[in-house]
Amino acid sequence: MEVSKNNPISISLKDYGITQSDIKYQLDPLHLHRITLEKNMGREASSGALAINTGEFTGRSPDDRFIVKDNITSDKVWWGGINMPFEPSAFDKLYDKVITYLNDKELYVRDCYACADANYRMDIRVITEYPWSNQFVYNMFIRPTEEELKNFEPEWTVINAPGFRAVAEEDGTRQHNFALLNFSRKIALIGGTGYTGEIKKGIFSALNFILPVYKNTLPMHCSANVGKKGDTAIFFGLSGTGKTTLSTDATRKLIGDDEHGWNNENAVFNFEGGCYAKVIDLSQENEPEIYKAIKKGAILENVVMDDSGQVDFSDISITQNTRVSYPLYHIDNVQRPSIGHNPKNIFFLTADAFGVLPPISKLTPSQAAYHFISGYTAKVAGTEAGVVEPIPSFSACFGAPFMPLHPAKYAEMLSKKMTEAGVNVWLVNTGWTGGSYGVGKRMELKYTRAMIQAVLNGDLGLYTYDTYHIHSVFGVAQPRKCPGVPTSVLSPRATWNDDEAYYRTAFKLTNAFRENFKKFESHATEEIRRGGPQRYAF
Repeated sequence: MEVSKNNPISISLKDYGITQSDIKYQLDPLHLHRITLEKNMGREASSGALAINTGEFTGRSPDDRFIVKDNITSDKVWWGGINMPFEPSAFDKLYDKVITYLNDKELYVRDCYACADANYRMDIRVITEYPWSNQFVYNMFIRPTEEELKNFEPEWTVINAPGFRAVAEEDGTRQHNFALLNFSRKIALIGGTGYTGEIKKGIFSALNFILPVYKNTLPMHCSANVGKKGDTAIFFGLSGTGKTTLSTDATRKLIGDDEHGWNNENAVFNFEGGCYAKVIDLSQENEPEIYKAIKKGAILENVVMDDSGQVDFSDISITQNTRVSYPLYHIDNVQRPSIGHNPKNIFFLTADAFGVLPPISKLTPSQAAYHFISGYTAKVAGTEAGVVEPIPSFSACFGAPFMPLHPAKYAEMLSKKMTEAGVNVWLVNTGWTGGSYGVGKRMELKYTRAMIQAVLNGDLGLYTYDTYHIHSVFGVAQPRKCPGVPTSVLSPRATWNDDEAYYRTAFKLTNAFRENFKKFESHATEEIRRGGPQRYAF
């Protein structure tokens, strides 16, 4: 067995059934970087970062995610299209096949943990087939000290075998790739895909069950930062809405960019030890902190580079989901430890491709619960000529693929914490203005940053008729003025040249909201139902 030169600890994997493998334990990231290059599994970018290609899958495969249905999960998980059941016996058989596949391989093992708050810490062992997968784990989870490693006892195990291909007819999977969670055996089993995001999202999904069920703590798919006065801001949002970009702020300390818990002590703590940021169209001018973090130790995924290692961040020929992972210490302005107190503002980020939602609006408690359960953003239909119609996209709690419980459970917990903490909730449209996708343009990042800053500075003030306008379709309160933002930008209707087209499009979106919410109505209170748009299309 090979271990890091700084860590003399050796381990055995016999308890997992692995007896013949060449085990590389707790190797440092530079060592893993070098092995990846030696095996021709990646290239070094001009920045010094490691660039790899994740293969067939460049994103998660939600249709291939399963939860073992057993005594722990059977009556608690919200079963359906998102949380699909898997038989315990089928899991055991597939596990044995994966172990047999790994048994004569060179394996990379890392002990780490999730949750920066020691009271909620989960110790994790990750066994990976590829060295760069192990480097990703180093970046993304919290790194124990050498002293902590001496008595390390993993609570959960992640087994990652990208080269193993399941046989659907024999193994009970949908196709050759899979991501399985077993709460009884405390194992996340991943195979057939090299996409590293499956590793972190496996543990995130487990915590989304464990924290609310056993520890009365709200798990959140959000980023968070803290100001100089100790005020914490939380940013919910789906991929591509600006969650990482807007929370990485030179004037505030970053707690984390994706996964957090909100506990009974009114503290917000990071699950992770790193960031996993999208890099499509990344520039030093617009996102200097993220750009600077791409250096030796970081891993770029599925980007296009020239022969000299220069990355073209605008090239999406492999995927639009180009990514970089890096440890939090690659950013100068971070909170240590990754815990914030005194939450004051929550931002729901949405990239509205219809261009009808206000760029920023203040939500009532019932509206906040409704929009949290809805988790709205929009996708553009495509970039080919003539296809300009946006597609509504709803993901409950801004993270439905990772939520084992019914969304109403998380919404109830959020509403209770919002009330107790007295936080303000804001809906921020980082999408289109002046028309839908294909007609209007994307909201300028400088304006969104100015609006966020105005909230954090207290410049938008309390709601009054003179300071806010109630949107006639969505019922949300949009500020009439905001420092650093032209008044015309604050009114989505005013940015359109056609009032009738604006309202027809707005009503079309409200109908999509109502249609989506039908599946939650039986679990939602009347107050929450009234938080949605009340006017119907004409």
